[in-house]
Amino acid sequence: MSNLRRRTPIFVLTIIILGLVVLGATGAVGAANQTAPVAVQATGSDTPLQTTTLETSGIYTQLYQNISPSVVAIRVTLAGRDNRTIGAATGSGFVIDTDGHIVTNNHVVEQANFIEIEFYDGTLAEGDVVGVDPDSDLAVIDVNLPVEELHPISFGDSDALVVGEPVIALGSPFGQDWTLTTGIVSGLNRIIDGLNSYSIGGVIQTDAAINPGNSGGPLLNLDGQVIGVNSQIASSSGSGSGVGFAVPSNLVQRVALDLIADGSVDYSYIGIAGTDINLSMIQALGLPDDTRGVAVSQVTAGSPAAAAGLHASEFARVSSGGPSNVDIITAVDGSEIRGMDDLISYLARYTVPGQTVAVSVLRDGQEALTLNVTLSARP
Repeated sequence: MSNLRRRTPIFVLTIIILGLVVLGATGAVGAANQTAPVAVQATGSDTPLQTTTLETSGIYTQLYQNISPSVVAIRVTLAGRDNRTIGAATGSGFVIDTDGHIVTNNHVVEQANFIEIEFYDGTLAEGDVVGVDPDSDLAVIDVNLPVEELHPISFGDSDALVVGEPVIALGSPFGQDWTLTTGIVSGLNRIIDGLNSYSIGGVIQTDAAINPGNSGGPLLNLDGQVIGVNSQIASSSGSGSGVGFAVPSNLVQRVALDLIADGSVDYSYIGIAGTDINLSMIQALGLPDDTRGVAVSQVTAGSPAAAAGLHASEFARVSSGGPSNVDIITAVDGSEIRGMDDLISYLARYTVPGQTVAVSVLRDGQEALTLNVTLSARP
């Protein structure tokens, strides 16, 4: 991501002593096996909302009425190292099942010593953390409420999104609870930084207005399905700039299932750094102009990639016409890899630690290899 962009987590943090609103840093990442969607029931009408234009009268009103009971406002008190209260934070979330599980962002609840959940009808409940995943900046909390007071939301397929598709965001920006904003999918397959040392691919970019307090709230399609969890904004001013990022729903479902089952998420690790292949490399290696893949720039010693024999590319020697020793990853288990986003997303969603994958490699632009890489857990 460009240095001109400042990633800002979308939550409000109030430091009681100083009385200031502070915005900190955040991110996300993923890696694991493909799972079935979380079994949830849709709220509102049994008939999905269908529209071909934004001029359809009442579409947003109907969506708001259908979805608001599924969305919650989250308020937490924050504890310091000595467990004393040092401030408060607000965020958003949404109900995913009738067991009381709620998805939100990790950064909303990571330092919480008390979590208050407010529902659209005014019901208040204490939330307990089920599990957090810093790599994806996601968390699951739960509340103890009767089934009839819970209104689970359904998930859509984030892989089916197209740029230009209309979306809505629903949450609590700046503490203004149940605020609905509209926009489109502005971009797909973005990469954002994680709370740890890893990244997440497949991220959705949107121009629907999201601001501090929208963290953990849903990004929805016009069928009222969650297609992402609002997590970051790119801002040079510290406030919402109209460029928001949401963790894709297909990864959210996988993480939520693991957190509910185990309280944590295990991700696969291959042990490389790389970059998308560029035109100068294509020309230096004499490759077809439509060649795509990940040029391996670094292989970590002792990693699965090193054990399988992947090479780190020597970019300077390629550009000077010298011996190159370049490995370009073009596929994993037969799935095309066009860049780092594809590689990160594939490992996040379709693999588990201990699994052996077939990595297709183009070496020095001439030799096509298949290397069997046995993935490990992230260190």
